[in-house]
Amino acid sequence: MTIDIAGLPAERIVFEISPLAELGVALHALAEPGHHPGLHGWATATAASLKPDLADRLHDADFLWRSTFSDVFMPFAGLPGGAGRTGATVAEELDLLDRLDDERFVASALEFTCASTYGTGAPSPLTDPARRERALDLAATRGPRQLDFTRRLLDDPVSMRAWLRRLLEDCDEAFFADTWRRVSPQLAADARHKTEVLRRKGLAEALHAVSPALTLDEARGRISADKLADGRTTAVDPAVGGGLTFLPSSFGWPHLMVLHAPGWRPVVHYPVGAPDLPGPASVELLKLRMEALAHPMRMRLCRNLARAAYTTSELADGFGITAPEVSRHLAVLKKAGLISTRRRGRYVLHQLDVPAVARLGSDFLETVLR
Repeated sequence: MTIDIAGLPAERIVFEISPLAELGVALHALAEPGHHPGLHGWATATAASLKPDLADRLHDADFLWRSTFSDVFMPFAGLPGGAGRTGATVAEELDLLDRLDDERFVASALEFTCASTYGTGAPSPLTDPARRERALDLAATRGPRQLDFTRRLLDDPVSMRAWLRRLLEDCDEAFFADTWRRVSPQLAADARHKTEVLRRKGLAEALHAVSPALTLDEARGRISADKLADGRTTAVDPAVGGGLTFLPSSFGWPHLMVLHAPGWRPVVHYPVGAPDLPGPASVELLKLRMEALAHPMRMRLCRNLARAAYTTSELADGFGITAPEVSRHLAVLKKAGLISTRRRGRYVLHQLDVPAVARLGSDFLETVLR
């Protein structure tokens, strides 16, 4: 994953905090506690305190933060010609979200149906019939809730935008405002520290302080993020306005996320702190599982399966290989006890067993999840 920064003025590289982005990651931790071993207590207590109506609405929209981290949580980066600065409160950042046009909002909300075109752009499903049908087809493989949400969003984006804003406002009132008061001082301190490192020691040192997965190629004017994903973006697009934002997150580990959608300012969302993982599996089981993961294609499949359940045909389409090839790889992973399967109607969904993989050690887990 690369970010072109050639010619970007130093003052356009900023470390900030974002309450809306942190709310998005907190919702992800609620939906996928297996990704976040150190947050089980918080996730359990928070989930137990939710009123049934709010819990049901979160369930209806959890694909916005469960399998992908939707860019709707970072609207400051999607306003062409804007200042590219975060808001001080969830309400302020929701106001920025309201300023996104319908096409940009819908594309961001439907990231779970367009992963293969996220980094290259595609016609809007609001105006292009083929993209609309493709979005609906992919949503159908995710389940009836996702299909219903997608259909409503495409038919009436204004109402769905209002529905989502109310949902996030209710989350802020129910639990996140207190959480933000607790974590924001740590995040603000981290942003100030990284800003000082950037000012005194330069970008390379600041990147290393953010994550060892980030490196700087000064000669080529490029930042690289070592992730099991391919993508490229630029921080010097004149149509957008030059800038690169770094956001710390207390809920994010082990995810290191890079917003690289065309027409958006790039954002690096990085974790602060890393909890301890469970101990390793037995030698025999570890050997079997590491052999299963030795193949590079199975590693890449694990990146998707760690985030959500997928059908064989979805994986084949996303990686450009045949369904039988995918099936053979899945069979090896299943024999090693690393994936689970379940049936939803006529679809068979496969998903990585995150706790089992966690026992392989933090290096592998961080790689497939970041």
